[in-house]
Amino acid sequence: MTVTTHGVALHGIDGIVVEVEVGLQDGLPGIDIAGLPAASVKEARHRVRSALRAGGYEWPPERLVVNFAPADLPKHGTALDLPLAVAVLVLFGVLTKEQVARAVFFGELGLDGSVRPVPGAISAAEAARAGGHGVLMVAPEVASEAAAIEGLTVLAPRSLVELVEHLQERATLSPIAGAPAVCEARSRGVDLAAIRGQLAARRALEVAAAGRHNLLFVGPPGCGKTLLARALPGILPPLTLEESLEVSRIHSITGLTRRGAGLVGTPPFRAPHPTASEAALIGGGNPPMPGEVSLAHRGVLFLDEAAEFRRSSLDALRAPIEDRFVTVARARRSLVFPSAVMLVLATNPCPCGHLGDPRHACRCTPAQVRAYQQRLSGPLLDRIDLHVELMPVASDVLAASAHEEGSAGVQARVVAARAVQSARNRVGERVVLNADLDLEGIERVAALGPVEARYLAKAADALGISARAWHRVVRVARTIADLAGAERVERAHLAEALSLRRGLVAGAREAGERVRAGA
Repeated sequence: MTVTTHGVALHGIDGIVVEVEVGLQDGLPGIDIAGLPAASVKEARHRVRSALRAGGYEWPPERLVVNFAPADLPKHGTALDLPLAVAVLVLFGVLTKEQVARAVFFGELGLDGSVRPVPGAISAAEAARAGGHGVLMVAPEVASEAAAIEGLTVLAPRSLVELVEHLQERATLSPIAGAPAVCEARSRGVDLAAIRGQLAARRALEVAAAGRHNLLFVGPPGCGKTLLARALPGILPPLTLEESLEVSRIHSITGLTRRGAGLVGTPPFRAPHPTASEAALIGGGNPPMPGEVSLAHRGVLFLDEAAEFRRSSLDALRAPIEDRFVTVARARRSLVFPSAVMLVLATNPCPCGHLGDPRHACRCTPAQVRAYQQRLSGPLLDRIDLHVELMPVASDVLAASAHEEGSAGVQARVVAARAVQSARNRVGERVVLNADLDLEGIERVAALGPVEARYLAKAADALGISARAWHRVVRVARTIADLAGAERVERAHLAEALSLRRGLVAGAREAGERVRAGA
């Protein structure tokens, strides 16, 4: 006799329904597990045995064989504890096949029989719904995440005994409310009202947020680079329900969601340390997990002191920030993680940080400056839409009592500009922001007139920008036009877009000239 129940195994950020087959075989009492189980899965035999006994159910004296199908998919984690325990209970008559036929079980078992949460509840719910199962049983701590998936009944037993009594109809578990609870309580960062001066950088933040453009701040220490970057989440629009599900699924897989808080409603802000490895930024490991560029999906990836990161790690970001996804390839399989992020870099102009600072003399040699600036490769900088050079804020500006415009006012303009893009740039059901326009999209929504095209051509020749940078300037100009409420891209919009890209195209060249002049 063989009994089958259903669980979920995680493959990247996707869930795959697994058939948990349990049967009897000849031999001494014990249990054999097949189906490419990791060590954490093999250890389920001890947790399940103890949990059954804690609930008053006897562990069978026969030898059991367990197979997790599909058998060629590696199984990791502890989420298969619950379906394994239920299968054993069916095999020995505590439950019937009919009672468990429609349900998917997803959870870890404690030695006392309690049902414990495991990462990936949203992915498990999506897999259960796609597989045609009507019920998902998970731990109470992650039930609100799973309940965000419509078309599925989510039940949250606190223990194995509660689960069994519900299936036997001796007690009833109330379904978790299906309406997703979007969590808006996360910090929105620094309010722009607290930042004095830096008008050009504030404008660059607004433009970047409106079109989801990549941004680079270059300036001496203490000029406000980090503070400005941390103000960015406060001017971004809240996530839509579809975006919230995408972000929450990634965060759920990695265990970042707050238990019982519902879905993530605000764009994520990730700021890894410069010592982060390439795998930590891009994704990888065993099993492969999303990296920082995917954890920041639909939000901001901020690399402070960008020149201190390994150059190979920075260059590995080039494809993800342009393609909006990451492919992690392994010998037997490959996984795809989303990475639609705003990349924000902040760096000093030289090792000592004071190149161009009118208040402090730079003591770096030309060779040191050149080596430091070359840590950010040309191909990476070419993918950054906005390059802003910052100078220290004057003392009288810092001492002024007048308040700058706060984040709420800027956010309102950003939301309005995003609404224009949502209506105009839609491709089928997909909304394309200006930063993601392809060449066909640029011709359709940001075509330049003869006067504007000649102006941009002259500027491109003077600045030496590439073809990729040309199209990025047009995309930024389209965003500036959207913020201004203009229907077409005009010369003034192109001029501002070029000025916001000048930092590393012309600014680095001028910095090198200043160094050589002082040498």
